[in-house]
Amino acid sequence: MQNNENIFIMDHPLIQHKITLLRDKRTGSKEFRELIGEVAMLMCYEATRDLTLREVEVETPIATAKSYVIHGRKLAFIPILRAGIGMVDGVIRLVPAAKVGHIGLYRDPSTLEPIEYYSKLPCDIEEREVIVLDPMLATGGTARDAITIIKKSNPVSVKFMCIIAAPEGIKTLHDAHPDVKMYCAAKDRCLNENGYIVPGLGDAGDRIFGTK
Repeated sequence: MQNNENIFIMDHPLIQHKITLLRDKRTGSKEFRELIGEVAMLMCYEATRDLTLREVEVETPIATAKSYVIHGRKLAFIPILRAGIGMVDGVIRLVPAAKVGHIGLYRDPSTLEPIEYYSKLPCDIEEREVIVLDPMLATGGTARDAITIIKKSNPVSVKFMCIIAAPEGIKTLHDAHPDVKMYCAAKDRCLNENGYIVPGLGDAGDRIFGTK
């Protein structure tokens, strides 16, 4: 995993292999959804590496063992609708006790600026560490505004997890929220004139849900 300040680019072979399949335009919606969930689960493994542990004793069938459990850290996953939903199953499989909120924003097709239409966060968010989920970090405006909304509820901390990121989006998000750690599976070349990541993988929401 490559680390630059609070920006982590994950170069694990399994993640890179699955990203290749995600990029392929021949990959159908069913396989695409499964791959999104698998990559999210692998990324979550790294994004939760800093969770603290406490020592406990358990009785095995043979003897008493000193072992470890997560200590006093509550998590919440907040996908940005709609494409972020595709990452939820993967991360929940890894952390089943986490709560899930939702943030709904869409990009104005002419200005490319995000517009909020829905927000539902866990009632105890101030006690939780939040990981925001969105497969694509393009212009960065949607992630920036989603995190701004979430921070108003005073969570313990906020991280952002995406699969494909453009340099422009990374800069926008880092400039607005330098305290937020970003976890990306791939950093692509640039944005095109329509605000899509190049080479990217197309519209993640359309490919997850089979829409156009």
